[in-house]
Parts: sequence; C-alpha cells; structure tokens
Amino acid sequence: METLENVKKVHIIGIGGIGVSAVAKLLLKRSTKVSGSDAAAGGMTEELVRLGADVRIGHDASYLPDGVELVVRSDAVPDDNPELVEARKRGVRDLTYFGFLGEFSKGKRTVAVSGTNGKSTTAAMLGMMLVEAGLDPTVIVGSKVPSFPDGNLRVGKGDLFVVEACEHHANMLKFHPNVAVITNIEEDHLDFYRDRQHIVETFHDFLGQVEKDGLLVLNADDAACAAEIKTIGRKAVTYGVENDADYRVTAVTCVDGRQEFDIICREKRSCRFTLRVPGRFNVYNAAAAIAAAAELGATPEAIHAALDSFSGIWRRFEIVGEHDGALIISDYGHHPTAVAGTLQAAREFYPDRPILLVFQPHHHNRTRKLFGKFVEAVDGADAVIFPEIFDVVGRESGEDAAVSSRDLQEAVLRRDEGRGVNRRVSYASTLDSAYEETVRLMRPGDIVLVMGAGDVYTIADRLIGREG
Repeated sequence: METLENVKKVHIIGIGGIGVSAVAKLLLKRSTKVSGSDAAAGGMTEELVRLGADVRIGHDASYLPDGVELVVRSDAVPDDNPELVEARKRGVRDLTYFGFLGEFSKGKRTVAVSGTNGKSTTAAMLGMMLVEAGLDPTVIVGSKVPSFPDGNLRVGKGDLFVVEACEHHANMLKFHPNVAVITNIEEDHLDFYRDRQHIVETFHDFLGQVEKDGLLVLNADDAACAAEIKTIGRKAVTYGVENDADYRVTAVTCVDGRQEFDIICREKRSCRFTLRVPGRFNVYNAAAAIAAAAELGATPEAIHAALDSFSGIWRRFEIVGEHDGALIISDYGHHPTAVAGTLQAAREFYPDRPILLVFQPHHHNRTRKLFGKFVEAVDGADAVIFPEIFDVVGRESGEDAAVSSRDLQEAVLRRDEGRGVNRRVSYASTLDSAYEETVRLMRPGDIVLVMGAGDVYTIADRLIGREG
C-alpha cells in the first residue's frame, strides 16, 4: 500500500454508500482526515460525522478542501460531478471505490470473494471464521455484519484482507489476490457485458490474476466455475452439493428455523454444521466460506463457532419486525436467481404461511435483458406487488427506460393464467402506493418479503415504524 500509506487528507464523494462508507471508516481509524459529500443525509452519513468526518450534503466544488491529497468516489459518481471536476482541475489523484480497495490490497494476503450472487454473505461468513480462528483479518463487506463493531468494516492486525470483488464493470480486475472465491457466474450487468461469454471471459481474466502460488475456491455445481479449473494454472479446491467436490455438502435438512448439513472434506472427514439463515443458496455460501477458511488454516471448531453465531447480514433475509401479526423481511435480492432462491428459502422456513412479495426491480436494463427470468422468478409468492423500477442514475438508455414494472405485472398475470394460478399481482407507480397496497393485502400470519437493491427497503422500515 505504498501509494496510500502517506496520504493524510482524503475527500470521498458519495460517502454515505454502504461500500464507500467503509473506506471512510478505515481511513478515520488510520488517523486520516476525512471529508466527503453525499446527495442526501442518512444513517451512514450521521455515523461518519460522529466518527469525525466532515460531511456535506449535496455536491459543490467548494466542498473540496484545500490540501486534499486524494479523492475517492463511489462508482455511481459521474465524471461531471463538480467536486471531481475541481479535483482534476487541481491535479488531485482520484480513485473509484474499487480502485482504492485494489491499491489498499497491495502487500496484503488478499482473499477476494466474487460471483453473481452471495458475495456479501460469503465474505461475512468467511471473515467471521477467520476471526474465530485467531487470524485477525481486515474485512470489508458491502452490507452490515452484526458481529462487526463497525458494521461493514472489521479492522484487524493480521495480514489477511477479505474483500468483495464485484463483477460490475469488471471491478474484480482491480485485484491480484492470493485467494479468489467464486460463488457462481450468471448473466447480469448486461449494460456493460456484451453477453454471457463476455462475463465468463472476464472471470477467466480475474482468476488469471491470482498470485501464482495462490488458491482458487470454485463452485463445482456451477458449469462456468467448473470449466475454469482446467484452464487456470493455479491450485484449486471445489465445493458443491450436486457434484463431486473437495468440500462436498451432504445430508441437508431444514427444521425448526435452522439448516443442518454435513461437509465431507476430500472424501475423508465429515463435519456437521448448523446455519440459522435459510435457503439452499446460503448452504452454498457457507460451503464456499468453509472451504476457503479451512484452506487458510481455520480449525473445524472455529468454523463451527462462526456459523453458530451467524444470524445473517443487513438486507439479506433480514427479519426486521412485525406488523399486525405479519412477519416483515427485508432482502437485497435483485437478480432472478436471488429472487427465486429467497422465495424458496422463505417457503422452507415458513411452510404454512402465505408469502406476500413486494419486489422492486433494480435498473431498467437488467429488467429488460432478464425480463422472462424475472417473470418466472416470482412463481413462489402467494401475492406480488411490483413497485416501479428503481432508476439507476447514469445507467439508463432510451430503449431500457421504456420497460416498466407494469410490464412485469401483466406478463406475470398472463403466465399465471396459463398455469391455472389465481393470485393478486399488483403494480404500484410509487413507493407510497406500494406501501398502501401492502397494508391492504397483508394479513396476520403472512410473510411480507420486501425485496430489491433500490429504496424499496423503506417500505419494510415503514411497516415496523422505523422511518427516517
């Protein structure tokens, strides 16, 4: 980290974001003077002010302090942001969030967790396992981890650095890790990638950047991951449920609000593990974390202790409370696989309770490109409310913007008619109307699953009286 070690004054644009705020906290812990700006105030900006950051609301060139040595910006910040324009005018170096993390990772034993789904949960599980093992890692997660005092950050004194390496805009290529963990490889972010082959090629390039004596931890049940084992000249271990793997999951059961499963390590030793979070996808996340942790030296006892205490992370099947006898769950899922998997998880944990899904699609391009998969993904709900698509600033085109959540509603109704299903499927043009429709439809005993990567979580907050 030689290029960052001596920087004492940093300005962060978009400082309230779940990822970038972790950078702000990391810098503050290193006694770096931190300033920043965000479009709106919120819980994260308020926390950073309490920690000593100088945070301004809105964006203006005058917010860039004198003597600032580095600007870090959220990946969502456009090139015409006035503070960024001013920084470049002054010749101040600027880095994106992942650009900073790539620089920070240099000289550390970096464990990069990537893949289409499950990165945050896998990174959180793995970080907790390494903590229990006494390896004292630094961990940055794109969510809040209850056991981490700083939520999305855990600062350790060891040389291990666990980080999410997001595939959006090929950000994982910012890293040259010692260990790469891949959860799965699916179609997503098709506003950047040409097609599935382009996605696979980019993951191939990322795995090729792993240190020569490093390690790959790959999903044996994911065809694209499995294919990479033969093409990358690195040591690789696999995990899986369906296919043979070095860490093979067997005997999965779901009972009394928990999952249990065995992992057979290289066909020799079997260990039983317990998960307090639902879903087959979380079994995969846990298996990935177990494989990586074991290869890094964590004992079965440490892994057990970490999983026993893992209660989930923010907006990943997060039980936020109740409203008139209905259970309210907030979830970040925004890819068809995640939507379907989370509905299945809710059904497994609450088999006798109706599920009301409030799903806000995220990004018009994703909705258009994966439209048919989204239509099928909501099959597992007993009723569905589609708030209008969350508009991602700077990532929408005219063709994409023509797609609406109303199109999804109509397509789902046609699909339901064809398969002989009669259920309520609603469209809501605003979050306020989505909230009102949720209150109208929900009944005592229902599971209300509020899902999406945009601002739909505010509906869950309103339902439990946690507004503002």
